[in-house]
Parts: sequence; C-alpha cells; structure tokens
Amino acid sequence: MRTGMRTEKLRPDGSPVRVLVVDDEVSLAELLSMALRYEGWDVRSCGDGAGAVRAAREFRPDAVVLDMMLPDTDGLAVLGRVRRELPEVPVLFLTAKDAVEDRIAGLTAGGDDYVTKPFGLEEVVARLRGLVRRSGAAAVRSESLLVVGDLVLDEDSHEVTRGGAGVHLTATEFELLRYLMRNPRRVLSKAQILDRVWSYDFGGQANVVELYISYLRKKIDAGRPPMIHTRRGAGYLIKPGE
Repeated sequence: MRTGMRTEKLRPDGSPVRVLVVDDEVSLAELLSMALRYEGWDVRSCGDGAGAVRAAREFRPDAVVLDMMLPDTDGLAVLGRVRRELPEVPVLFLTAKDAVEDRIAGLTAGGDDYVTKPFGLEEVVARLRGLVRRSGAAAVRSESLLVVGDLVLDEDSHEVTRGGAGVHLTATEFELLRYLMRNPRRVLSKAQILDRVWSYDFGGQANVVELYISYLRKKIDAGRPPMIHTRRGAGYLIKPGE
C-alpha cells in the first residue's frame, strides 16, 4: 500500500487505526500521543481509570497504552473493565516498575505487552505496530493496492473498484485518482495536482483540474456517499464516504 501509511496503520475500511493512551503524567501522555499521531494513528488520551473506561466505550480503540499506576485505580482493574467492553483489544502496559513480579502480574491479568519507564518512543510505536498487526485490527493488503474506505485502486493492474463494483477510468482519470488516494484526507491544491498529474506548472489551466474532478465524481461518487470533496479556495481531498 503506497499511501504513505503502512498497512498496520489502517483499518480494513481505510480509516486510521485507533489508539487509546491512558497515563496521568500529562506531559508524557501528550508526547506519546503526538508521536503516535505522527505515525498515522487516530489517538485519544485520558489520565485516569474512569476516563479510560468511558473512552473505551465511546472511542472503540484498536489498541490501548495503559499506565499501571493511575490516580483513581490501578491499571489491572482498568484492564478488566476495558476488556468487558472490548474483549479482544490488545493492551500495552506502561510502568515505572521493572520488577519481574510486576511484569508477571500485568501479563497474567491479560496485558499483551509491557514497557518500563523511561522508554523510547520508537520502542512503544514498534510494540504497538506488532500488537495491532497480530490482532488483525489493521488491513492486510497487497503492496500494489491503494485503499480509501470501500474504494480500491490497484497500481499494477490499473483496476479500480468501489464497494466491489468495477469503475472504468481513462489514463488521466486514473492518475488523478491515484494522486488523491496516495494522500487521503489531505487537501491538494490545483497547482499541486497540475504539477503531479499533468506535469506542468500552474498557468491558467486550473479549469482542467475542475473538469477531471467532475469526471471522477460522476464515476466514483454517483449514487454513493461522496468521497471526493472540494475545500473552496484550497483544493480537493478524498476520504472514506460517510
């Protein structure tokens, strides 16, 4: 999948994998959340056990990073309550303790992995990737496929489907769609599209972008929740239909 996101960062519907971060150290939670968002995940954070249980119920995360020591309860109790909501969600414990008995307690209670503070952000991200991949929450796709929602583009065969139905595109329409799908949820300006798809600089030809966007909409969005959107004065973007 050549979208700039690894396969383990996307759900099968094309939306980002969701990660819940639970830690009462605000600065640490913010730093970790920032690193995970930079990696491409959709992240929510909270600082206590009650908030973690509410977030698990509402946010429905695909993975949880959980501090063992919280102000209102301990991580093991939170794990039990979260697992009642989401029995299969993988959990990565964080703790300032490194005693063997603490590791055993966390893993025996149902935690899937364990990182001791202080830790490197790269280690946490790597562990989460492994947990998400093993849990099956992320999409497993061929390297030649670009996937956004129910829209699939095969860069090798040049086949496009939406909801399993084939979509016939001209060569230029295909290149325009490929550029949009390589940058999901990102607004692309007319100048950027001209340069990438038509390989010439912006110079009074923006109407060709509008024309081909309209062609794509007729083929991709007709009779379905729209995926191609206009941001007036900014450009165009593609995202899963709602």
